[in-house]
Amino acid sequence: MKKTIVFILITLIILILVGCRKDNINLGDADMSEPNELPSENNNIQIDPIKDRIKSMTLEEKIGQLLIVGFEGTEINNEIVNFIEELKVGGFILFSRNIEDENKTLKLLNNIKEANSNNDIPLFLSIDEEGGRVSRLPKTFTRLPESVKLGKKNNKDISYNYGKILGERVKALGFNLDFAPVLDINSNPKNPVIGNRSFGNTTDIVVSNGIQVMLGIRDTDTIPAVKHFPGHGDTSMDSHVNLPIVNKSMEELESMELNPFIRAIEEDVDMIMVAHILYPAIDKEYPSTMSQKVIQNLLRDQLGYKGVIVSDDMTMGAIVENYSLEEASLRFIKSGGDIALICHGKDNPRKVMEYIKESVDTGNLNEKDIDEKVYRILKLKEKYNLEDKIVELNDLEGLNIETKKLIEEINK
Repeated sequence: MKKTIVFILITLIILILVGCRKDNINLGDADMSEPNELPSENNNIQIDPIKDRIKSMTLEEKIGQLLIVGFEGTEINNEIVNFIEELKVGGFILFSRNIEDENKTLKLLNNIKEANSNNDIPLFLSIDEEGGRVSRLPKTFTRLPESVKLGKKNNKDISYNYGKILGERVKALGFNLDFAPVLDINSNPKNPVIGNRSFGNTTDIVVSNGIQVMLGIRDTDTIPAVKHFPGHGDTSMDSHVNLPIVNKSMEELESMELNPFIRAIEEDVDMIMVAHILYPAIDKEYPSTMSQKVIQNLLRDQLGYKGVIVSDDMTMGAIVENYSLEEASLRFIKSGGDIALICHGKDNPRKVMEYIKESVDTGNLNEKDIDEKVYRILKLKEKYNLEDKIVELNDLEGLNIETKKLIEEINK
């Protein structure tokens, strides 16, 4: 009896194992047959519309996307139209010279958008609006206090709201890109250009408040561009006038200047502006905006930044007093930069564009490298749903009320 039961159990086990083996073989055979099958019409093929768009662009159109330019005047003019129609520029920057009051500024930006309506790539419409002494908005906007006051308050909620108000104000007039906040640590009391534009003289203060301002701007669907990488806080010379030199070791930079930018990268910052500063410990020959060691090796490779890199104004004294504008702009592009900021001189954008095109034609610059830059730029414009849409200024009074409430909180 016992032998019979054992025999039955052994038989059942064998049958189960054979069945499993058969199932495994069948499954394996099914997998092997799949690579030989032709894809059906229902298979989804991933198509990247941005790559397709770039393939259809001329070289001139691609190079145009690498430029944000300044202009003269407070109304639409031939200079602006030529930048759009002939150079196909990627965007514009407005300064106080372009801004009289909110109605004229709104009309100017709307007219620029209308002039670009035949192009299917929307424009960056940018401004330096930090608050404090770097404010380009009309005087009818209640003036925000300088960043150093936020640092002294050191309240993350207040700093975040400050960023939101910055974003709301520039967006109300039709801007979509704000070159702010400043992430420089003001460690040199003799600094003639940063000073109270910085949130403070320590890493913690700048990180705690600067990143919150960046996030506040971003949450209004306005692009923040943090500046000035790798750090403009320890200079004793104004880069608008000539080229500052910072003799710090790489270890010193890592312990201070780089930290706010590292945190911004961790928070997926969309755009970083590079400064015109010579850091001999990194590159003895070229300032940061012309240095592959700073832009590609440090910012891209070491810090892992994948977003858009914009130069500080390439017509500043730090550049034009020491280099040709065309060669400096090309070096910025070849070193890993994406957008050259050309703020002054109506002929300068064309000169830079022609020089870059000539460099491609002669093999000095690879068009595939330009394609990668244009991809980043178009991806950013898509991310923020930029469009050349006419806007109206709805509630300036409401914005000013918000601003005054925030100022009261800062001054408590």
